[in-house]
Amino acid sequence: MIPLELTLKNFLSYQEATLDFRGLHTACICGANGAGKSSLLEAITWVIWGKSRAVIDDDVVHTGYDYVRVDFQFISNKEVYRIIRNRHRGRSSHLEFQIENSGKFRSLTSKGIRATQEKIVAALKLDYETFINSAYLRQGRADEFMLRRPTERKQILVDLLKLEQYQELSNRAKDLSKQFQGQAQQIEFSLVTLQEKLENKKYIQERQKKLNERMQKIKLNQDKQKDRLWQLKEKERHRKTWSNQLDWHEQQYKKLVKDKQRLQKEKDEINQRLDRMLMINNQESKIIKGYQNLLQLRREEKKLSLKFEDYQNKTKRQQLLVQKLNKKHNVIELQIHQVQTQLDILEQQEKELQYILRDADDVKTDLQHLSSYRKHLSELDKLQYQVTPLQRKYYNLQAEIEQIKANLKAKLEQLYITETDCSNQLEKIPKLREAASEIDAKIQNLDNKKNYQKRIEEKGQEKKENQERLKENQRILEETIEELKQKLQKLNVQNSSCPLCEQSLNETHLNHIINKTQLQEQKIKDKIWMLQEQMSSIERELKILREEYTQLNKDLAAHPLLQQKFGQLQAQIETIETVNVKLKQVKDEIQEIELKLTNNSYAVDLHSELNILDEELKQLNYDEQTHALVRGEVERLRKAEIKQAQIEEANHRQSIISQQKPKLISKIYDLRQKIEDLHKNSNIKQEINKIEVSIKELDYKNLDHQKLLKSLRESQSWELKFQELQQVKEQYPQLQKRLAIVETDLNDNCTEQNKISKEIDILHLKITSIVNKIPAITTIEKSIQVQRQKLDKLLANQGRLEQSISQLESVKQQYTNNKKQLKFIYGKYRVYTELAKAFGKNGIQALMIENILPQLEAETNQIIARLTNNQLHIQFITQKQGRSGSSRKRTTKVIDTLDILISDSQGTRSYETYSGGEAFRINFSIRLALAKLLAQQAGTSLQMLIIDEGFGTQDAQGCEQLIAAINAIASDFSCILSVTHMPHFKEAFQCRIEVHKDNQGSKLELVN
Repeated sequence: MIPLELTLKNFLSYQEATLDFRGLHTACICGANGAGKSSLLEAITWVIWGKSRAVIDDDVVHTGYDYVRVDFQFISNKEVYRIIRNRHRGRSSHLEFQIENSGKFRSLTSKGIRATQEKIVAALKLDYETFINSAYLRQGRADEFMLRRPTERKQILVDLLKLEQYQELSNRAKDLSKQFQGQAQQIEFSLVTLQEKLENKKYIQERQKKLNERMQKIKLNQDKQKDRLWQLKEKERHRKTWSNQLDWHEQQYKKLVKDKQRLQKEKDEINQRLDRMLMINNQESKIIKGYQNLLQLRREEKKLSLKFEDYQNKTKRQQLLVQKLNKKHNVIELQIHQVQTQLDILEQQEKELQYILRDADDVKTDLQHLSSYRKHLSELDKLQYQVTPLQRKYYNLQAEIEQIKANLKAKLEQLYITETDCSNQLEKIPKLREAASEIDAKIQNLDNKKNYQKRIEEKGQEKKENQERLKENQRILEETIEELKQKLQKLNVQNSSCPLCEQSLNETHLNHIINKTQLQEQKIKDKIWMLQEQMSSIERELKILREEYTQLNKDLAAHPLLQQKFGQLQAQIETIETVNVKLKQVKDEIQEIELKLTNNSYAVDLHSELNILDEELKQLNYDEQTHALVRGEVERLRKAEIKQAQIEEANHRQSIISQQKPKLISKIYDLRQKIEDLHKNSNIKQEINKIEVSIKELDYKNLDHQKLLKSLRESQSWELKFQELQQVKEQYPQLQKRLAIVETDLNDNCTEQNKISKEIDILHLKITSIVNKIPAITTIEKSIQVQRQKLDKLLANQGRLEQSISQLESVKQQYTNNKKQLKFIYGKYRVYTELAKAFGKNGIQALMIENILPQLEAETNQIIARLTNNQLHIQFITQKQGRSGSSRKRTTKVIDTLDILISDSQGTRSYETYSGGEAFRINFSIRLALAKLLAQQAGTSLQMLIIDEGFGTQDAQGCEQLIAAINAIASDFSCILSVTHMPHFKEAFQCRIEVHKDNQGSKLELVN
């Protein structure tokens, strides 16, 4: 990705800003802390991937605004793209993706943000995580990989290369393998159960045959009893018919009695109503007079209501006209206020212009001085053009000499530290050997406990199997007891026949069978009790074994840590034993460097060249301070040009104001005259006056209207009385007719009562003549019910036996299917077990790291060769020889690691022995090589590099090293951006993007 142009609107600290990257190769983003440097980088990640440092999406919107937009143009794979992302506060974002075609942009946007985002990532071949670990070197990350222990560096590679997905696949494969293993064990257990069930088929068929014979006998006996029951029920039916007729006649008699009471009550009520109607008829003249008075009041109220409606309409019209008049008045007042405001603004501007015009003479003098200083500055610029290359060369030589001296001192200091470390390490050897011996003894003790734990586990498994066998035996015995109980129940119920062969039994044989069955039941109960005792004993033993196993687990938890610690101690002892040779080499190097520093016998050629340059600079006699003073005066007097332009603009503005003021004053006078005419002679005012006259002529009085309404409410009761009088005249003849009908019904009722009473007496005589057959019917029905229950039980047993046979067929099919499924599941178990190993740390992950490391080593060596003029070479070691076992018996083994060895002119040594400038170059080379490698893994090339490595944390020498490193790798990238807040550091870059912040937000300025 090569950036072309970035446009921001209301993004974080920026209101509006545009940054053109065209022509920028190596540039510095500089500015004070908090100025908005990081916001530029955040804008790139937000527009491309929608991610930034903001926790909430709306936080990217500039304070006080509701809308944010970022527009980014870039080149990827020789195509020009543009991404536009915008967002309204409180709403979702909008994303636009375009490609340039014949000088115009064509949309590639898909339906939905997610689909468009996938297109952008596919075009870039770079996701957000890969970008921040490759193209963006964040502060403090350069030496993160190097400072970790060798055993931890592999994990960092796993994280950077996103190999955790293989670990997830491995874990999923392990889980599936365990699932299939558990399923296989369950199927194996079920096969044993199914085999046992299939062996019971012959016994079930014999029981089914005997049940069919017993059912036939019970059915024949049932048929005989049903015939007898029908005969008895037929006689009982006749008796019930007469009984029902008797009940019906008695109910009819009761109903007639109730009807007589009801009719008598109705007769009394009619007589009462007729008496009340006579009273109302007597008041007829009074009611009619009151009702006519009510009608007269209603007519008067209607007239007043019409007047009231007219009064309301005119009053409402009057209010509307007054509002209209006031509205026009307010409009004119607003116009006067607006014109007055314009007049006040012009007067204020006139005062400001007078303030600007008073400095006209001083500005003229400053312009004359500016011309003189500019001429002098031009002469000094020409002299600086000659001096600058010589000064730059002079400072570079000084820096190189100081760098060489600093390198020698740093190397000497490091050698002193190394010498001290070597001495200290040699003193540690006895203590380390003693500690290793103690740990070895602990490991042997834990190995013994581990073997003992295995024996406990085997013993526990054996106990569990015995427990399962005892449980199965107990279940079989309990089923046998249940069968014996059923047999005893049948013997107690039947008393006369064998429950199995249906033969008759006398009392002696019956008691013999019962006693024998009870004795058998007691023996089985004794066996169950013994089994339960055995299971309790096994459970207690299992509890003891579990507690012992748990305690051993706790003791063995320290076993891996002890082995790891033992391996580390052995590695330390082996490393320290090689320190003697290294100590002698270090002492020789210290003596050599001290001699060079004492005699100044380093960089002799550079010192000679530096003296020659010093003489040339003295001859040119260039004073940088004088140059700076002249430039400062020019910058100071440049304000006079700005002020001169302001004075000319002020004169022009003054003439315009002089023309506008009289017009505004005249307009205010005209508007005030308009208001006066509106309130005196306007059509609206005349119409208001007319309405006021018509309201007076209407002569409507609200008090009189209220009094009339009160009288009307008090007279409303006469209307109800009048209606009641009309109803009495209509209903009186009807009630008289109803009274005659009720009296006739009462006579009929008495006649019907006498008739039904005679029929009831006759039915009583018939019922008492027949004997009740219900006890005999009940006895036969109970007998039939008992036989039906026996038959139902036999049918249920037959159904269970048939179901058992049917189930055995399905059990047979299930047995066959389970065997096939077991074979399939074992195949799956083996596949997922192998996949778990393949995706694990020692499988694909280890293979990918082994394949990646040669590429990383080659890329790192290419970079560091350019940074050190081929002085250093880096090698990654992934395995080394270690020792294991006791101090007497030691065996060599291979240890996984990721050591970094660096070769220089004096030999090969580990990374930890380097410091200062060399360590920085090594860190920077490895970090940059990792970035390139991650980009290649993503399928793209690394064309843009952003470095935010914390220049502020470096001393002067460290900053120079970083600049040198950036310049050395500049040719490999199309664009390199470095971020710093140090003002003096920005001069090292030819192109600078200066960021500063004011009250309106962050601003950008591109300086070449």
